[in-house]
Amino acid sequence: MTSILDSVAAIGRAVIGACRTTGALAVFAATGLSHIFRPPFYGRMFAAALLEIGYFSLPVVALTAIFTGMVLALQSYTGFARFSAEGAVANVVVLSVTRELGPVLAALMVSGRVGAAMAAEIGTMRVTDQIDALSTLSTDPMKYLVAPRLLAGIVAMPLLVVVADILGVLGGFIVSTLKLGFNPGNYLTKTLDFVQTMDVVSGLVKAAVFGFVIALMGCYQGYNSRGGAQGVGAATTSAVVAASILILAFDYVLTEMFFAR
Repeated sequence: MTSILDSVAAIGRAVIGACRTTGALAVFAATGLSHIFRPPFYGRMFAAALLEIGYFSLPVVALTAIFTGMVLALQSYTGFARFSAEGAVANVVVLSVTRELGPVLAALMVSGRVGAAMAAEIGTMRVTDQIDALSTLSTDPMKYLVAPRLLAGIVAMPLLVVVADILGVLGGFIVSTLKLGFNPGNYLTKTLDFVQTMDVVSGLVKAAVFGFVIALMGCYQGYNSRGGAQGVGAATTSAVVAASILILAFDYVLTEMFFAR
């Protein structure tokens, strides 16, 4: 009987802990978003975050996108060749890249690169009392550290996904025309005829949400880190893992919203 009660108590503690964390994260996100629309606005911090998230993430996002498009074209051709439907390769590549692979893979790459860096930077500031020093100097840490990063994530990720979409389709085009023997003109015509505005828009909306999630988790984990260097390391790991899981979860939710019939 005691073991059963202990098990129930452990489950209860886990549920209560999850609810507490969810509530704290929601309050943190709402507070950070509210500071975006209230003065003062720290443009220099926003520009630095935008540069870090957007420009410096271009190489890894570009390489991921172009090789994804190339592999997707090869795999699609192999599968469709069994049904004599090789002509659908262009359609599958552009649809997969713009709707799903472009936003999701770009977000996962940025999460590993930027989310970890944000958590480490803010976590280091927390454990070395720099955040408390900001408060002492009458500077709101949420407005100075969190709000510019949240806004930068929302702005930078769609820009990165535009690049990822273009390069992903380009990768499929290169493989299809140079290796698989497709006519370049016909391939481009099928691509442009098949893709719709909603396909691209849905991917950009996903990208904005993913950018917010990445910045939110990096800032939240860093802001609440404790315990010196070990705590900063744990915050960095938690930021990347949590952001990656939330990206996949929100991807399903947004896909359901945009394309469910």
